[in-house]
Amino acid sequence: MTPARRPVAGPSREYRFPGVVRTALTNGVSLAVAPMTRLPLVTVLALVDAGAACDPPGAEGIAALTARALTEGTTRRDGATLTLDMERLGSGLDAFCDWDDVLVHLTVTPSRLDHAFALLGEVLTAPAFLPRDVDRLRNERLADLLQQQVEPRSLADDKFSEFLYAPTSRYALPADGNTATVSPLDADAVRRFHDARYAPSALTVIVVGDVTPEAAHALAETSIGAWRHTVMKGPALDDRVRGSGRRVHIVPKADAPQTELRVGHHGVVRGHPDYFPLVVMNALLGGLFSSRINLNLRERNAFTYGARSAFEWRRGAGPFVVSTAVKTDVTGPATREILTEISRMREDAVSADELSLATAYLDGVFPIRYETTQSVAQAIAIARTFGLDEDYFTRYRDRVRSVTPEDVQRVARAHLHPEQVMVVAVGDASVIGPALERLEIGPVSTEEAVT
Repeated sequence: MTPARRPVAGPSREYRFPGVVRTALTNGVSLAVAPMTRLPLVTVLALVDAGAACDPPGAEGIAALTARALTEGTTRRDGATLTLDMERLGSGLDAFCDWDDVLVHLTVTPSRLDHAFALLGEVLTAPAFLPRDVDRLRNERLADLLQQQVEPRSLADDKFSEFLYAPTSRYALPADGNTATVSPLDADAVRRFHDARYAPSALTVIVVGDVTPEAAHALAETSIGAWRHTVMKGPALDDRVRGSGRRVHIVPKADAPQTELRVGHHGVVRGHPDYFPLVVMNALLGGLFSSRINLNLRERNAFTYGARSAFEWRRGAGPFVVSTAVKTDVTGPATREILTEISRMREDAVSADELSLATAYLDGVFPIRYETTQSVAQAIAIARTFGLDEDYFTRYRDRVRSVTPEDVQRVARAHLHPEQVMVVAVGDASVIGPALERLEIGPVSTEEAVT
């Protein structure tokens, strides 16, 4: 019996990101509407230029606390009533703070869009910020911080940023703040931050789904158009690093069953012209399951269940970091292999087959990521935050496919810096300390675990 032939993949279907109609309300709020009539759903996303990078010095965590408190009630209805009203619309209201922005979003059917818009406008312009609600949210964050002190993974992430960035940089502390900065925050501080950062000029409303641009504009004007407020200037972006040269920081955790490893250095801003070659290069290095670092540490050496690398994309220069957890007794060899793969990516050109595997994956999964109204709204928010081209998402796949082996090696040499690598290891210092010293990466210091 002749075995069946494996089907041959056909050519990729053309993908076009939904068209976006951009207007402005009478008070200056930016409005972006992307009609998607395939399903009777509409997502409304409010993007506010009030992310963690806007935190005043000494009040790190106030942006995140303010975002969480938005959905706790307004001056017209308490939190329970607000939640009940959203449930009656068959929806929920979510608020999230990242480094650059605050995102508040909901998804409803078109027939309930007018009521949803009214509630969203109320939340943005007239939040209550009751002391009992703010205090509860602050205490929840403090409890999370206590938990992170005994959780090696979160501790390694936070310590990597702390050791990488200068003490004056907002990036040196977690986006939600630490114990020292969060403890003094209260309802008055939240109100002051909202007054300073939430205003029409800092707001973009994104509407995606079964709605016309005209109808969305009318609803936005009714719910938010009367808002008048002026935003205050925030702190200057500071993404400077703490020091230069290779170094190792050990965070003792004697009871840790394994070592949480972070290896990396200062990265680049999201708006860098090398973005697409960097995405492909990182996919090859540690961004995919089939990447060099993962195959080395997991498949070839059995040091870990998984390892990955990433550039953290922000308006400022976020970190480039390789993250993994390894058995304590192989901390030294695993670190050595990570450094070897970083250097090899700079020195050895990738093959056409290896490159094709990465670009085919990035090309193939891209359309799947933007099938829902919420995912499209979030993509438009990303474009707004980083000032991306109007056709950015439509041309994404072509730009990925156009990356060459020469491009990959060029950006690896330009943006991977073995001579500036910092290693952070959280685990049993009595074992991992001597192992990392023997590698002679750079000066080795032992740090406290308190955050």
